[in-house]
Amino acid sequence: MMLILTVSEINYLADKVFVHRWPHDTPMWDSFTKEKLDDMINKNLEKKQIIVKENKITIQNIEFTSLKKIGISVPFFKDECTVIFEGRFGDLFGHAHITVKSGNYLDIFNRLIRWRQQNFQNNI
Repeated sequence: MMLILTVSEINYLADKVFVHRWPHDTPMWDSFTKEKLDDMINKNLEKKQIIVKENKITIQNIEFTSLKKIGISVPFFKDECTVIFEGRFGDLFGHAHITVKSGNYLDIFNRLIRWRQQNFQNNI
């Protein structure tokens, strides 16, 4: 697992990612979008490339903007770090859960915390 931090960019491979429509009062996703997300992210067991830069998070090649409600945690009794957020991709809105279980999960956690503090001080 490689982790690179340049200015305000974090690159890492996530073990598990799940994206779903949220909030529920946003436009419904068409079947193509659901299938694409399931094939690329939700049901794909391979590690996913995550790029966190400035006010965006990219999962594989899907870029999320308008980020809010960003939560970063290390669950009790688990050697992993999870980031959860709401964001916009294209004209749609979603909620993403990204989990990394690598040996350097605490380093990733600390970098994500610093990134959130630098870019979203008033919007956590």
